[in-house]
Amino acid sequence: MDFTFSEEQEHIRNAIERLCQPFDDDYWHRKDSDGTFPHDFHKALGDAGWLGIAMPEEYGGAGLGITEAALMMQTISATGAGLSGASAVHMNIFGLHPVVVFGSDEQKKRWLPPLIQGIDKACFAVTEPNSGLNTLKLKTRAVREGDHYVVTGQKVWISTAQVANKMLLLARTTPVEDAKGTEGLSLFYTDLDRRFVEVRNIEKMGRKAVDSNQVFIDGLRIPVEDRIGEEGKGFSYILHGLNPERILIASEAIGLGRVALARAARYAKERVVFERPIGQNQGIQHPLAKSYMELEAANLMVFKAASFYDAGKPCAAEANSAKFLAAEACYHACENAIFTHGGMGYAKEYHVERYLRESWIPRLAPVSPQLILCFIAEKVLGLPKSY
Repeated sequence: MDFTFSEEQEHIRNAIERLCQPFDDDYWHRKDSDGTFPHDFHKALGDAGWLGIAMPEEYGGAGLGITEAALMMQTISATGAGLSGASAVHMNIFGLHPVVVFGSDEQKKRWLPPLIQGIDKACFAVTEPNSGLNTLKLKTRAVREGDHYVVTGQKVWISTAQVANKMLLLARTTPVEDAKGTEGLSLFYTDLDRRFVEVRNIEKMGRKAVDSNQVFIDGLRIPVEDRIGEEGKGFSYILHGLNPERILIASEAIGLGRVALARAARYAKERVVFERPIGQNQGIQHPLAKSYMELEAANLMVFKAASFYDAGKPCAAEANSAKFLAAEACYHACENAIFTHGGMGYAKEYHVERYLRESWIPRLAPVSPQLILCFIAEKVLGLPKSY
């Protein structure tokens, strides 16, 4: 069993670190302050070919696995870009996986190259205000009228909808009362036509540079050729992207926790009180040492899950566990970074307060820690379903 990265994987990490160097702490501080999308950062990744790291080579991607994608996203986050940098490109990595698996050749040729090149930006419109994580109860309707579907409904917590020109949309094509099992929802990838789609920004605690939104759809016409796969099978299609998404958000959390820990350790060596560096005190040392171990342990689960996924093995337990463990380790590392800095940890110039605000994201999304615990209890331990 080898826990080291290959030469190619180390090359990916080094290349991403170099690419991220111009986008320094001051850059992300400005983005966090003014809330503008990091278009130049997104373009730099697109120009260098990284947005298609896990996309098929025949459409301009690199054809690599989720392991390499996770390493890339972790590296972005760990440079200090945090979740602001990672979320700016997150959708590219996993979002169109249903297209890769279930899309027609014509759809792949039409949709994948512009996304990989950074020409298109997409948002992932699934969650609704009144259904939360109960996806099978989505109410947004897509009614077939000839060679189009007419869509009406609402979505919430839709990232990048302010800047996106494309939308991956899950909508109901069969009324919920007539749907059987997991059927009745269809998946579309289509133009975000703002004549029929209103996007309202949600002011939030962190990651201001990457918008989150309420989306109101009223009479949006979607061509039939923009439907992915069969009508009514959309829920099963999006399941293929859930495990990669959990792995990627976990890897981003590890990166964020690591940069917070590195800043805390550096400050602890430099800050002198009572004629000694505060890092000489066990009250400072022990929480940071514990965070290091928690991050390393969670990281092992991240890449175990990624290796299972790339090998075609079942990995739901590992992916969910990685997301849970990484999110908790990240949060505690960011919290300890604040404590280490003391009062200055509350100051924006030291950046750790930004990290702590962003560390809530992997704890809350894309699935709650409570539902992960329910999943492990039921699917791994064999306990009765609790919800």
